[in-house]
Amino acid sequence: MKTKVRIHDGMSGVVYMVSVILAATTSIQWLWIAGVVAGLQIISPFTRFCPVYFVLNKLMPDTEPIQDGSR
Repeated sequence: MKTKVRIHDGMSGVVYMVSVILAATTSIQWLWIAGVVAGLQIISPFTRFCPVYFVLNKLMPDTEPIQDGSR
């Protein structure tokens, strides 16, 4: 389970960093990506759905699912 959390955190961090770098070097419009990722992270505890965990649960079926939508 810790592996999925680390991968999730790393992927989120990379998306944020790429968004900020692209905004600084090309167009401020790239910050919309960071905003969407932040929005998904804010609502995921309530909806129990995270696109990154959805993909990781499919790629790593032998592990315990995280935020799979079940309550």
